[in-house]
Amino acid sequence: MQLITERLQLKNLQAEDWQLFYRVHTDKSSMEYISAVPQMADIRQRFSDRLAPWQVTSFHMLCLVVRLKSSGEAVGLIGTNAEWAPYRQAEVGYSFLSEHCGQGYGTEALAALTDYLFEHCEFHKIKAQVVEGNWPSRRVLEKNGFQLEGTLRDNYLLRGEWVNDWVFGRLKNDV
Repeated sequence: MQLITERLQLKNLQAEDWQLFYRVHTDKSSMEYISAVPQMADIRQRFSDRLAPWQVTSFHMLCLVVRLKSSGEAVGLIGTNAEWAPYRQAEVGYSFLSEHCGQGYGTEALAALTDYLFEHCEFHKIKAQVVEGNWPSRRVLEKNGFQLEGTLRDNYLLRGEWVNDWVFGRLKNDV
């Protein structure tokens, strides 16, 4: 699969994307609201799991590499986990190398992925969970029409501390 935007190209994760995957998962700034930096074995397992071919009914994550169209440089990852039957929902997530944050790439990539999920995969709802306080990620979601649906208290154990999660959703018919 390939999605193209004004500045970006999103393509399925491939074996040759290992260095990017590793860099994203060991970038302390990128991982600040996701988890502690994982052990090498965990990173390798996640990478291996995300290499599997994906279709809308898959139980594993679709992982796309986000590259700059102009140079081909990889800047981050974006993906989705489908909850097709019976809910027709998918959850999205993204992580970018810290040196590429704040340039609108997340907003642009999420717009492309969301359009694809609604138009080609026929999902009814796309959702995301963001650790409370992750304002940059919240802005990416809101710029893409996601609405705050609530806060889950003490929902996630992040580096030994319970944190709240903001829950966002966007319906197919939302403008």
